[in-house]
Amino acid sequence: MPDVRIKFCGLTESADVAAALLAGASYLGFVFFPKSPRNLTIDDAAFMAGSVPAGTTKVALLVDPEDAKLDEIIDRVPLDMLQLHGSESPDRVTEIRARYGLPVMKAVGIATEEDLTKVDSYASVADQLLIDAKPPKGADLPGGNGRPFDWDLIAHRDWDLPWMLAGGLGPDNVAEAIRRTGARQVDVSSGVESAPGFKDGQLIRAFAEAVRA
Repeated sequence: MPDVRIKFCGLTESADVAAALLAGASYLGFVFFPKSPRNLTIDDAAFMAGSVPAGTTKVALLVDPEDAKLDEIIDRVPLDMLQLHGSESPDRVTEIRARYGLPVMKAVGIATEEDLTKVDSYASVADQLLIDAKPPKGADLPGGNGRPFDWDLIAHRDWDLPWMLAGGLGPDNVAEAIRRTGARQVDVSSGVESAPGFKDGQLIRAFAEAVRA
């Protein structure tokens, strides 16, 4: 069985990048969303992403971005993938992929079986899917809320493109999440933080160890 690939998201310091790389990260996520405690300036993101060696995928997390904002970010930050975490339609995903020539990962929030129909609508237009917990009603953040969903809803589901499991994962539950869903990629943000926006190097290491145990 191949190794499970890890995405550490919402990195805010160069030390976070170093810790994630040391833990064997396949993806590093940089957030561009002002409401998030993990939001980065373009200058900070450019500095942090510039230190990432080839072979580790640098991902920009965006929420319903306008072209002007995307233009500025992509012009200045060395990126390998865009993660759309808002209410972007399948047509908008297609448009962004064509405009920038970068792979797009589309996040879809899951709470009930009905939400799975949305996943299918993006499977033909995105390069990857991020299956996340649907945010609670009235939440300011579309992700990073530290809440899991019912993993049995997607138990060993097989889409025709790579997908990643997110939502409330941490060192204490990620092994169980992998076992129950069959996920080959996992995403963590708040689950390796000591406080919102502050990554903990020991938790990053513990998460990676739990994934590979």
